[in-house]
Amino acid sequence: MRRRTLGQTGLELPIVSFGASSLGQEFRQVRLDEVLQSVHVALELGMNFIDTSPFYGRGMSEVLLGIALRDVPRDDYLLCTKLGRYDLEHFDFSPKRVRESVDVSLHRLGVDHVDIMLCHDIEFVDVRQVIDETLPALRAIQQQGKVRFIGFSGYPQKIFRTVLEQTDVDVAMSYNQYTLQNTRFADETIPLLKQHGVGVMNAGPFSARLLTNAPLPHWLKEPEEVKQAARDAAKLCFDAGVDIAQLALQFSIANEDIATTVAGSANPENIRNWARWADEPLDTQLLQDVQAIFAPVKNIGHTEGRPENN
Repeated sequence: MRRRTLGQTGLELPIVSFGASSLGQEFRQVRLDEVLQSVHVALELGMNFIDTSPFYGRGMSEVLLGIALRDVPRDDYLLCTKLGRYDLEHFDFSPKRVRESVDVSLHRLGVDHVDIMLCHDIEFVDVRQVIDETLPALRAIQQQGKVRFIGFSGYPQKIFRTVLEQTDVDVAMSYNQYTLQNTRFADETIPLLKQHGVGVMNAGPFSARLLTNAPLPHWLKEPEEVKQAARDAAKLCFDAGVDIAQLALQFSIANEDIATTVAGSANPENIRNWARWADEPLDTQLLQDVQAIFAPVKNIGHTEGRPENN
């Protein structure tokens, strides 16, 4: 697995990283053997940067990940978890909860430190609190050695500029905004992150299954014209003998400005496919044909969180 440097952190991340949200049964029920095998296959294939959150499975993802990593030497993997979001409508970015959340995550994961701690989905709260209270509290914890690097994650691109204009972070993660259909992360935000020396992480190359052959989930918020374009693009790829998910992943990891792209699954076969696709050449003609289908709906997305953060 090829690797890239994450901003100024010195961390060398695999271009495809393992997202552990599925371990928390966010999308379907999972068996313990699937969980253990998924984590171990990811590590064997070089995806040794693992992303999770207490929100995923309301703690289940961190607990099961800790079990899966129990006998793996700590130097063999890098961990990213998050804080601030604990349920669909439960957010707490107060300094007191920051301190508690870090300690709870370390206990669940069975480690004495995590490599990256992110403020999770900050678009749902007053970003001013994150800047004035949450990040300073995290900096103090960083000095204690429990967290190596800190940052934030979210969907609306506006939040990245809001934070970076007022404070410093080490890393940032955007999701579902650097895909075959939506490149706002690269168009609007990556240049700003690079200017500030912030490590760039991308998640959701498949855009919540939009760019796969799987049935679209009922909770997918994209407009119908975007969904239809995705179906048309998937058929074009199928007729060419290619899974649209392959093209989607290859497109995301081709951007040299993105240190890593996080993809999640509790299916070991999916993980093996990602590793294989990462080594195969991108079909540039097929990419152009798919981008032509998406051109009328390019960068059309939805709103997340508070209106003022979009």
